[in-house]
Amino acid sequence: MSSTFLDLHVSGSPLLLPNAWDAGSAKILQTLGYQAVATTSSGFAATLGRFDGDVHREEAITHAAELAQAVSVPVSADFENGFAHDPRRVAELIGTARDIGLAGCSIEDHRPGADDPIYEAGLATERITAAAEASGDLVLTARCENYLHGRRDLAATITRLQAYQEAGADVLFAPGLTDLEEIRTLCAEVDRPVNILVLNGGPSPAELAEAGVARISVGGAFAWNALSELVLAARELLDGDTSFLERGRAGREVIEEAFG
Repeated sequence: MSSTFLDLHVSGSPLLLPNAWDAGSAKILQTLGYQAVATTSSGFAATLGRFDGDVHREEAITHAAELAQAVSVPVSADFENGFAHDPRRVAELIGTARDIGLAGCSIEDHRPGADDPIYEAGLATERITAAAEASGDLVLTARCENYLHGRRDLAATITRLQAYQEAGADVLFAPGLTDLEEIRTLCAEVDRPVNILVLNGGPSPAELAEAGVARISVGGAFAWNALSELVLAARELLDGDTSFLERGRAGREVIEEAFG
């Protein structure tokens, strides 16, 4: 399955990879025709009443396994920074990812809670090397978190991603890039499929395809859309308004098919 997953990454005709936050949402996305599904660390954390980064390793593994079992399309897991600093521990997680039936997973170069949140380049590359050596046919996505942490330096970001490419990563991801010319430059400077996170005010999927992007993801956006609708519906009921009942019918057929 994972080789098929990598084959779906085509520069100029990007894989639309939606991020599910539970088994039900994964089933719905599969029913709608998506060819693969990813987890979302922020969306899953929200189901536990927590913020992104507050999920533990075993919780993330169990969650990813549930999604992989719930659908027949490839599932890629957002495993944050591998829930470890030590490259050997990151490699152990990759082995577990293979064992639970995942087609892919991503590893960040971000160290939560540190004054300097981005791993030193040498250690960051060692972590990807260890992950790649343990990955087998698992599709490994290496993430450079520079742009999410105030380091809007394209040259430095490309240098890191090139190092991760040489270390064995299958897909490269720099979340936070929204400038189309920067994205186009990134795609031209690496030899692996590039994933881009769609963000409000950023390029459209068609523009990203033209720039050479091979995969497009939404992060926690779908989960937050669902939670925002909950807030809206709950507020309506508090005001004596039942408009939410009609809106709830909009996707009922798809949901029933997905759960059937």
